[in-house]
Amino acid sequence: MEKSITLNLRVNPTVKQEADVILKQLGIPMSTAIDIYLRQIALVGGIPFPVSLPKAPASLLADSMTVDHLREALQAGYEEMRTGKVQDASTAFSQFRDAHR
Repeated sequence: MEKSITLNLRVNPTVKQEADVILKQLGIPMSTAIDIYLRQIALVGGIPFPVSLPKAPASLLADSMTVDHLREALQAGYEEMRTGKVQDASTAFSQFRDAHR
């Protein structure tokens, strides 16, 4: 089928770059990947994968904490920061994602 429509999208540059790396390894141009995605939406009648919020461990859900427990957690975090027990955000988020998949 001939392609005859141009699609202009604004996307997060980091996400696009990460996808480009994977697609190049697969030998698939970005336009083909987008076409595949749109065809799958049409075939399945919706987004072709589950869309949901990541599951956070209960220990991170501040809404379910008591005021005292929240204060304790904040104080513990402050003490770790004060004593130099810190890591950069990208490492922390990477470890979190790995642990909660």
